[in-house]
Amino acid sequence: MTLGGLETQTTVSFDPDLSADELLFNGLPAAEVALGRVHTHLDYIRSISGTKASAHVISRSNFPAGRGIASSAAAFAALTVAACAAAGVDLSPRDLSRIARRGSGSACRSIFGGFVEWHTGVDEPDSYSEAIAGPDHWELVDLIAVVSRHSKAVGSTEGHARATSSPLQAGRVADAPRRLALCREAILARDFSGLAKIAELDSNMMHSVMMTSEPQLSYWMPETIRLMDSVREWRSAGAKVFFTIDAGPNVHCLCSAAEQEELSSRLRDVPGVHNVLSATVGGPARLVAAAEGQGPLAAMI
Repeated sequence: MTLGGLETQTTVSFDPDLSADELLFNGLPAAEVALGRVHTHLDYIRSISGTKASAHVISRSNFPAGRGIASSAAAFAALTVAACAAAGVDLSPRDLSRIARRGSGSACRSIFGGFVEWHTGVDEPDSYSEAIAGPDHWELVDLIAVVSRHSKAVGSTEGHARATSSPLQAGRVADAPRRLALCREAILARDFSGLAKIAELDSNMMHSVMMTSEPQLSYWMPETIRLMDSVREWRSAGAKVFFTIDAGPNVHCLCSAAEQEELSSRLRDVPGVHNVLSATVGGPARLVAAAEGQGPLAAMI
């Protein structure tokens, strides 16, 4: 589900006078690791465009990075759209999805709006995303309960690398097509209870793999578990809400739009919750401006 209201905006300007790529994130020079990932991504776009110039990249997000809120997905979707446009490469959304995947796997989904499926590929051309339903298909809201203001010590890339050491990973992967089919069916049928069941199962399976990897990785905090228990209790009492947790401690609580205000208030009252971010079903990554002499501006919305 592409999130609306949580946005990353990125400008890309290719400049022959630059000696190396530059990256500013939220007004500050980016860390070396982040700059390296952006440089590698831009190198691929340069290779398909014929552009040799280094780039000046400015990126801003209105939500925190590195905390399990898909900041890298938004960042590389926006970077892909902006850089391809600045380099004069005109590609279909499917091809943009393939390129965005190189920077961050989840970014291939963020190219599209609404509800998006990432296809398992046997080779490079086969791995891409496509929307299975538009933003207006289902009026859901993602309430993100923020329990940590700090960036996670172990990033998603390292977490993926550790997953193969877990004895649970093979079973998780083998069962993925079944879970994906159930998720797709629930979304298309707007079956809230069906989606709640499979989403929570999938989230718990992913974190179980991380907790049994070598070395062990756990993103949950006591507040994370408290929120999971609270959401289950509220749903048992009749509320339309379920949780899912990305690679971080913060909890995504999806609910019906009609219950957004009440559930947001409940979440804020849970001890340890610093803030609650609200996101509706959003649109695709898009080019929002292109001025002469400046790089295009892309926004993931």
